[in-house]
This record gives sequence, structure tokens and C-alpha cells, in this order.
Amino acid sequence: MKTNSFVFAILLLATAACTKDELADGNRLPEGQYPLEIARITLGVEGGEAQPWGAPATRVSENGDGTGSKFDAGDPFAVQIDGEGEVGTYTVQDDGSAEAEIPLYWSDSDNHTVTAWYPATDGTLDLGDQSQSLAYLLGATGTGDYQTPVTLSFTHALAKVRVTPTDDALGEVQSLQLYAYTQCTYEKGTVVQGSQEGWIEMKRCEYTENGNAITCWEANVVPGYEIKKLRANGTEERNLSAAITPEAGSYYNITLNKDKGYTDDGQGNYTVTSAEGLKNIAKLVNEEWKLDINITLDNDIDLTGIDWTPICPDNSKKYTGTFDGGNHTITGLTVTGSNRYAGLFGQIGPGGTVKDVVLTEVNVTSGTFVGGVAGWSFGGNIENCSVSGSVSGSSGSDVGGVVGYQQVGSITGCSSSATVKGTERAGGVVGVTNGGTTTLTACYATGDVTVENDGTSNAWAGGIVGMNGTGTLIACYAAGNVSGNIVGGAVGVNYATVTACYWSGLPDNDNGGATKVDGTTVTWQNAVDAMNTALQSAGSEWRYELTGELPTLKKQ
Repeated sequence: MKTNSFVFAILLLATAACTKDELADGNRLPEGQYPLEIARITLGVEGGEAQPWGAPATRVSENGDGTGSKFDAGDPFAVQIDGEGEVGTYTVQDDGSAEAEIPLYWSDSDNHTVTAWYPATDGTLDLGDQSQSLAYLLGATGTGDYQTPVTLSFTHALAKVRVTPTDDALGEVQSLQLYAYTQCTYEKGTVVQGSQEGWIEMKRCEYTENGNAITCWEANVVPGYEIKKLRANGTEERNLSAAITPEAGSYYNITLNKDKGYTDDGQGNYTVTSAEGLKNIAKLVNEEWKLDINITLDNDIDLTGIDWTPICPDNSKKYTGTFDGGNHTITGLTVTGSNRYAGLFGQIGPGGTVKDVVLTEVNVTSGTFVGGVAGWSFGGNIENCSVSGSVSGSSGSDVGGVVGYQQVGSITGCSSSATVKGTERAGGVVGVTNGGTTTLTACYATGDVTVENDGTSNAWAGGIVGMNGTGTLIACYAAGNVSGNIVGGAVGVNYATVTACYWSGLPDNDNGGATKVDGTTVTWQNAVDAMNTALQSAGSEWRYELTGELPTLKKQ
């Protein structure tokens, strides 16, 4: 039987004819004659910055709302008078009383302080797995004398952390863990030292509030350790929006919302952890006009099976923040809709940056301005991005493996092995450069490039750029087959500057002034040497190295 407060059987000396006053001899009491009597147990309510853990609350079985617990029969706790001398062990009985096999005795008639603690022995408490039962550490004090039964007031030496998933998040949670101390040493119901940082398995709990069943997870933790993160289902790590440093005797309720797949530092910086998060970020930019936020990938992202809506898919929005891929990979980017500007981004605006991301298994099949990274970049800067898969546009399209249309800005250290197909202008890296100063530095493409139309208008195709209107190309190369109405091995048609650029494959003509690598007159090693010299002269940190059949890039 469990109760919230306990009245313990008074342990009386079996002497029916005498009273305690009659047995007293001055200040000293006969040895072993006056047993310590425990009247009841209570739990003091401690505050702190969080909510009090609850009163009464003791040890084993949690109350219905999870704010307290109750002693069970068989629970032992230690008792000592004045914190010194002999320690007695008292055990809770079925009727709520407490008995000691060998009780403590008063030695004099003075008033004394009685201390008690649970567990009854000192040692090391394992907090690591609380999935089946919570860990507890309690201390108590009380005062009394040989005539006055003692009331022991217990307090928690640990703190409680509860995680309550919202309704939409509940179905996603099968288990929860907290990162904190997984062990602590203790003496007389007090924590001595926490140790062994790691994941604590939490206990699933349920209670009723306003007639509604609430599901939560709980664990008792060492106070004073800053808790910053939790983990769902053994793998899905989440940072708390605000770290907590629990105090003894308090409990802390954390609301677990549905995982949005990203975190926000409140300063316009978003960290993406999943495909759902990237979708939500795109929606945030597109629908809430958060065009200048900074986005950082924290994991590889798999978009397979998702019909992607580009970030800034129409002419009214241009992304002007920084997208940092963190050298992670986005797999399966697929765009099949009617967006005019198609790619991971529809449009990048002045100062917008996309860097350090790998796009694999890209499948873009529509759009007027189409690229793996962006359909149109107006003053944007793209660096260290690579694309593989296939990129194609609809009628009247300008298509590039990396960018469809680059107007002002820069593309540096980028590569594409994607198959590129357009109907007006297509290039392995960029379909068109036009409308202002544009630079392509240390970029290369190895995929096939095709322009297909009815022949009634010009259709340019180039291994690097379809039409180079205003671009300065420095140390770029192409190594795929190029076909179309007007073609060039590196540039379909050129109106600007091409420096130290090379190409191989079909066709045999080039309209941009790049040099064809034929393996004899000019070898790839010759090309690498010349391109690196040009990069050094331009002050670029990028260099080519030839460790396989074709050159690859490395940033110094």
C-alpha cells in the first residue's frame, strides 16, 4: 500500500508499569532503554528557477501527474543521530510503518538532530538507464528527544527533467535520451561528484491533465550539469532552444515540438539537418520573404522522391543570404514543375552566395533558366559546388550544369559531370554569361552538352559556356561531347575573354579561343601547368592536380 505521508508505529520499550519520565536519571538515560521513534515522513518542497518537484514526493512510484512519488514497502533508509555514531536502517512496512531490526536509542534527554538518507548505504548511483525505473537520492532531517517522536523531512538531492512531446511530435518518438552525467558518487543522500558524461535513457510516463492523457519521458539527473541536447530514437539529436542547469529538488519540463529539420539562432542563421528541414527552409524563404537568411547544412540531405520547389522560384524573389553546404551532399534534387527558374535555387540575387555543396543524382527536366545550383544568378557568387545527373530545360531555355544564366557575379572552383540539354544556349558549367562583369575561374565540366531546336534560331552549345557574352573565363576546361546548331568545344560563341582554357572530345572546333588537348601537342599535364600559372597570376587559391585521367581541383 502506498500513501503520501506515513505515520510510523511508535517503537516503545516493553515496560508496561513505567513511564519515560520515571526512567530518566538526570540528563543521562539508561543505555538501550529509549528507542528513537519516527512519527512520520514528509518531503520538503524546494524551489529554484524551475518548478518544485512536488510535495509530497519521495522515491519509487510517481504520482499520477508525475510531480511526486511514494515509498513502497521494503524501501530501506538510513538514520543517524547528530550526524555521528551508529547508523540504523529502517524499512517501510506494508501498513506504512517503519521498523528497524536493531533500532537506535537516545542516550540523554537533550534535543537532537536526526538525519536520514536513501539509499541507505553510500556508493555510486548509475543514472544511465532509467527506462524502467527512475534513480533517486534523498536526504532528510528532523529534531526530537526521547519524549518526542521525530518527523523526517526528506528532500531530493537529484533534479528531474521531463520531456513532453507535442501532439504532432508524439508519433515520431519511440525513445528519448538526455546528455548529462550518467553516474554520481554519493554520501548520506548527498551528491559528492557527477561523472561519466553520456546519454541517459529516459522513462516513458503518462498522466492525465484536464481529462487528457499526456505522454512524457522523465529522468532524474545530477544537479549543476548544463544540459544542452537530447536524442530521439537513439539517433536523432536535437539541441535545446535554451540550455538548462538543473537544481536539486526541482523539475524541468521541456516541450518537444515536431522536428522542423532545422534550428534557428534568432539572428537569421538557420542550420538544416534533414530533407524535411531543407523543404521547410525553402518554404520559409519563398512564403515569408526571408530572402537574406543564412543557411548551413549540418548533414547530407536526401531529396529522393521529393518534387523540389526551388528557393526563390520566380522573378519577384532573389536569394541574398549565404548558403553553406558544409561540404555535404544533396542527393536526388528533382524539379519537374513549371517554374521558369529551376535548380536548387531559382534565383540568386546581388551578394547571395552558395558554396561548398555537392549535388548528386540531379534530375531537372523543365524551366527556361535551368542549372543544378541555380537557374539565374544576378550578382551571386558560387564557389566549390559540383553537380552530377541531368539538367534540361523546356522551350527557349538557357541551361548549365551549375548555372543557367549568370549575370554579373562569380563562379569559382565548380564542376559538373551532368548531362546538359537546352533549346537555345547550353553549357557544361553555365548556359549564358551576359549583362555585366562575370568571372568563371577554375571551373570544369565533363558531361555531354546538347542544344536541340528546330533550326530557326541560333542555338549555341559549349563544353564550358554556351554563350559567353560578358564573362571572363580563367583556367577552365571541358571534356565532354558537344552537339547542336552552333557548337564549340569550350565555348559555343564568345564575346568576351578566355584565358588558359582547354577542351577535349567532340566537336573539333572551338569558338572561344580555348586550346584543344590532343594528347600529343598539348597534354593534360601541359594544360594543368598552364591553368595553374594563370590561377596564380589571378591570385586564386585554387589549383589543378592530375592524379587520374582528367584534372581535378584543390583549394590551397
